[in-house]
Amino acid sequence: MGDHQKRLTAPDPWGIGKKEYQFITKTAPGPHSYQALPLAVWIRDQMGFALTMKEVKKILNDKQVILNGRICKDPRRGIGLFDVISMPGLGKHFLILRNNKGKIVAREITPEQAQTRLAKVKDKSIVQGGRIQLNLRYGANILADDNTVKPNDSVIVTLGDPNDPAVPRFSIVEHYPFAVGNYAMVIGGKHRGRIGKIVGIEKRPGSISTQVVLEDEQEKALFDTVERYIFVVGKTREAASRWEVPQ
Repeated sequence: MGDHQKRLTAPDPWGIGKKEYQFITKTAPGPHSYQALPLAVWIRDQMGFALTMKEVKKILNDKQVILNGRICKDPRRGIGLFDVISMPGLGKHFLILRNNKGKIVAREITPEQAQTRLAKVKDKSIVQGGRIQLNLRYGANILADDNTVKPNDSVIVTLGDPNDPAVPRFSIVEHYPFAVGNYAMVIGGKHRGRIGKIVGIEKRPGSISTQVVLEDEQEKALFDTVERYIFVVGKTREAASRWEVPQ
């Protein structure tokens, strides 16, 4: 398998021109889906921080890209929802989001906001010593001090500092339960990108997906989606706005 693919076959969320050139960098296997955007394509094609792949590799090899608190040198590394990218040389920090059309977009954030990231709990297990391990949606596994966090909940975790091992990594600083009254972002389907207050969770029999009813407080309207498209983003509307998609 090569490191490139034809642009015509690139996933639509990448938001790139498909007829400018014949080939584009292929995403390496990783924590996100096949639609994850390669870091090289984000740097060059979406953000314009480089003009050629040679310049992209120079930026990466100079340790000028920090992804989720770790220096990243792989141009094929896939990035996805709620990833945090810092570029020390530019003094800029970005949060990766997907808009209501499914396109991968970046929103500039503050240095303080770049020290943490939001993550959804995929499942959990008991490891050696009886401790609870949370398996997060974006591929990381962390140890929790108690058993209150459940699958489908969200947590805000610290990302640490690659230049300072003393700075804690993967400490839970906020916990947003998947429960009525909290706010969630829809990450798939026709309501993708909308944030609403959870007003109902309707479990269905058998293999039918659980339905979640949300209230859009700005439009004063109810809408619903399935459980797998729900990503809890806060206990208040103000907290949820931190993760809002730029218009």
